[in-house]
Amino acid sequence: MKKNKTEFQSRFGKDNLKPCGLQQMETYFLLNDLTASKELLNNIMHYAVDRSSRIKEEPSVIFHFHQAIRSFIRAGYLLALEKKKWTANTQLEEVSPLAFGLLSEKEYQNPLLVFKKAFQEYSVREFDYFISGMVYLSLGIYGHLPERNMVSPYIHLIKMLDAGYLIMERNGKEY
Repeated sequence: MKKNKTEFQSRFGKDNLKPCGLQQMETYFLLNDLTASKELLNNIMHYAVDRSSRIKEEPSVIFHFHQAIRSFIRAGYLLALEKKKWTANTQLEEVSPLAFGLLSEKEYQNPLLVFKKAFQEYSVREFDYFISGMVYLSLGIYGHLPERNMVSPYIHLIKMLDAGYLIMERNGKEY
């Protein structure tokens, strides 16, 4: 007689495969627009520091963004662990300086450097702490400020969004 085993793991996604940072990042950019993400992150940061008002967006939108940016951070961490080099074959004379965003020329040619620098300075847990703290402080009116320097993780996140979008843009063409 054949024994039937009940599997308790979900069947969503691929079974028993390591998560791929590139796939997670692609999913993030399919569901979230780059400019909208940067604008919402900027608003969250602004209202977290401004102690006299709270953010105007619905809390459900903020919660969705919080979860999405956390998965983006983890995808960036997985990309930073990879040994690949994401270089551009484009000449820098052809590229407008506005396309760089906050990225330097070196980071524009190899966007993976942004993730490596960010995760050398901060861990995934510290980025989680940053984004959770900013979301918490932006949703209410509080009399205290964050206890840590929150500007540096904010700049890293903005640069990671630019670099991640650049990787996704180049993914279909060059890789």
